[in-house]
Amino acid sequence: MRFIGLGLIVLGFFLVPARAAEDSKEKVDKIFAEYDKADSPGCALGVIRDGKFVYRKGYGMGSLELGVPLSPESVFYMGSVAKQFTAASVVLAAEQGFLSLDDNVRKYIPELPDYGHPITLRQMLHHTSGIRDFLTLLGLSGRDPATIHSEAELVDLIARQKNLNNSPGDEWRYSNTNYFLLGVVVKRATKKSLSEFATENIFKPLRMEHTRFYDDHTLVVPGRVAAYDPGRDGKFLVDWSTQYDLVGGGGLMSTVDDMFLWDRNFYENKLGKGTLVTELQTRGVLNNGKQISYALGLGMGTYRGLPTAEHDGALDGYRTVILRFPEQRFSVVCLCNLSSANTRSLAHKVSDIYMKNSLLPVTSEANSSGSGYPNPSKFAGTYLDPRKHFAYTFSASGDDLLAWGAKLQRIGPNQFKDLGIGTITFENSSEARKATLVIDGEVFFAGSRVDVMHLSDADLAAYAGRYRSTEIDATYILSLENGALMLRSNWDPPLKLNPVAPDEFESNVGISLVFDRGANGGVRGLRLFTENVHDISFEKLN
Repeated sequence: MRFIGLGLIVLGFFLVPARAAEDSKEKVDKIFAEYDKADSPGCALGVIRDGKFVYRKGYGMGSLELGVPLSPESVFYMGSVAKQFTAASVVLAAEQGFLSLDDNVRKYIPELPDYGHPITLRQMLHHTSGIRDFLTLLGLSGRDPATIHSEAELVDLIARQKNLNNSPGDEWRYSNTNYFLLGVVVKRATKKSLSEFATENIFKPLRMEHTRFYDDHTLVVPGRVAAYDPGRDGKFLVDWSTQYDLVGGGGLMSTVDDMFLWDRNFYENKLGKGTLVTELQTRGVLNNGKQISYALGLGMGTYRGLPTAEHDGALDGYRTVILRFPEQRFSVVCLCNLSSANTRSLAHKVSDIYMKNSLLPVTSEANSSGSGYPNPSKFAGTYLDPRKHFAYTFSASGDDLLAWGAKLQRIGPNQFKDLGIGTITFENSSEARKATLVIDGEVFFAGSRVDVMHLSDADLAAYAGRYRSTEIDATYILSLENGALMLRSNWDPPLKLNPVAPDEFESNVGISLVFDRGANGGVRGLRLFTENVHDISFEKLN
């Protein structure tokens, strides 16, 4: 009987962890249940602990047209997850003596203007260079970023910019141009394309056989999945491009299984001479000495009390993320081919299951019902930042405050979380006339609420005319139509402009226009602002 009892104890020792593992998998499956259908796009998932998969699975379809299901071997377009691989290529090129992270970018790309301050490769890696975002510039010029653009065309567009968003090193401002140009630097310094260099120095050594930088739109990519947008009545719309072949800021194709090999190298550190892993996870430092959370293609932060290293990606209908908890040697890779999938949220929910004994308790979300907090409608309205010339609009729906198409998490009487990235604080007064968005301790937005302006047709007509910008090689036509000022550019749909301040208008797509007047009081030009492109000049044509 003693031997039988001992046997049962031993059997129980193995069954308890096995049962716990199955419970975790069942909980994860529930998270992805909405995608796990034969008529829906979905996600491929990898959960990694101590250098091994504890769960890997595909949910939904990689191609609705061909009826191909998703799996951990499915090849996704990775979006900005590519930036850490571009950064790794720069670091490895520096180890090999081709360049230095503190080199001036004009050493390799002399076509760029001299802005009076050197712009270093390190500043570009940390997004503190101030260089304007080229994808935004393409859109503002009336060109479709998803179509074919040569490297020379884009370098020319970037080189025509007369100003920076900020002095190099003064501010953190995310810009895809930084990493696109870093890809050009690797090519010119090493005499190999970014794709060739990364394949030789990263992908082949780690045996990432299904990973590549997609720099040739004629390539056949075995296993590549399509991407989709939600449509009406449960249908889906195709949203992917085989023509977009720009690399550096994006352009990576990969799989869950290959990302597992990349994740494991953060602990094994097999590449190069040993500096890579440390460099990739070293945060940037501004000119004022403040440390930022962005390292080299990785965001260094915390989640429920634990340090994390992560980056997500998005283009067309693709949504991706790699979330790593370095101290726990735990990671989640979530790759989706549906634009409505919030991969960051999904990765957090998976982490909640597997890391429940290590994570701090979730702070309960406060809301106005029964909390004594003011109704969110108090904070609704449009707030204009007079320094950056862009506006944020907040709206109330029941007990929720909404912005950027998402519900904000309430963390206090007059404070909200901005999608888990920053903290929005409204002025704690009866009118709540000011709003401040702080990200990583830095004020990203400081605006005052503006009242709705009503201008007469005569007032609006003063702004009508043709405006030309040599920086983006585009002509804007402004016209008065049915009591509203409308903007047209090439074949883009007309855009309605709403007055928010004297001589200042904003649109519902994040474009702000500030008009300049001459000595006679007449409008002589305008300046355009977006969140990541500041102060593009337009001259009014006769």
